[in-house]
Amino acid sequence: MFESHSSESPPTLDPVASARWTAWPHAASPWLNEEIGRRMEDRLQWIRLQPTSWVDWAPVSGGLQTHAKLRARYPQAQCYVIEPTSEREGLARQALQTPWWKRWLKSNTMSFGAPAAGRADMLWANMALHNSADPQALLQKWHQLLAVDGFLMFSCLGPDTLRELQDVYQSQGWSPACHAFTDMHDWGDMLVQAGFAEPVMDMERITLTYATPESLLAEFRALGRNLHRDRSAGMRGKQWLAQLKSALLLLAKPQQDGRLSLTVEVIYGHALKPLPRLKVQQHSSVSLQDMRTLLGQSPIGRSV
Repeated sequence: MFESHSSESPPTLDPVASARWTAWPHAASPWLNEEIGRRMEDRLQWIRLQPTSWVDWAPVSGGLQTHAKLRARYPQAQCYVIEPTSEREGLARQALQTPWWKRWLKSNTMSFGAPAAGRADMLWANMALHNSADPQALLQKWHQLLAVDGFLMFSCLGPDTLRELQDVYQSQGWSPACHAFTDMHDWGDMLVQAGFAEPVMDMERITLTYATPESLLAEFRALGRNLHRDRSAGMRGKQWLAQLKSALLLLAKPQQDGRLSLTVEVIYGHALKPLPRLKVQQHSSVSLQDMRTLLGQSPIGRSV
């Protein structure tokens, strides 16, 4: 079991809608998530630590192709796949099924479910954090899974995401198009609060273009949902859909041959799990694995 301390939910995110989307049985990993995962995987070339065990957090949404790239990068490392629901785990099992000959040779280095606390050298979480109703608790879960000196690699959406669409909705007097996304500096503060050290945050903006409103809407049905607390409460009809398509034409950019243009801000984060510091308090707790690490690196735990 994880130790978690619930924090206040992001102010504009609906936790019920968040849970539903997190459990959504994707037919395939969204292409944008795969592309962001590819870019994040390329950054691993600068990481000197070669993990012997690592966690892939929700790869059905985060990217099944990205998962394969990570397995190829660390072929001897034990991988643990964690999905939020049993249905999503079933999809992951089907997509990531190990060939029979590897199972026969007992060379399977992948399992489903969480490792023991403090055992993973790397935790990989692509495009998950911005949809969490309690991101601080999620960061603490990830921290607990990592070994001392293990590292977290994650990506999420930043506050400039869909800014053009937000402007269109506001100009029409509609409810917000999406919930507010957290700034990378705030993520850095939350990482430190969760017990991580040396957080390194980076950001890039990706421009998505579409030929028609129909192609834009079709793609975004696979990429996500509106999780804002104040989104429209009921079903909207064909008349509103026609208004939406007409309003989306405002996104057309002359310099891009009249294609509809949307911005996606992507935040990349990297942080280490340091040696824990014990503070004398009325109520203090530390995991068994962290305690063993502390004792192993202090005079009390050394053999004489």
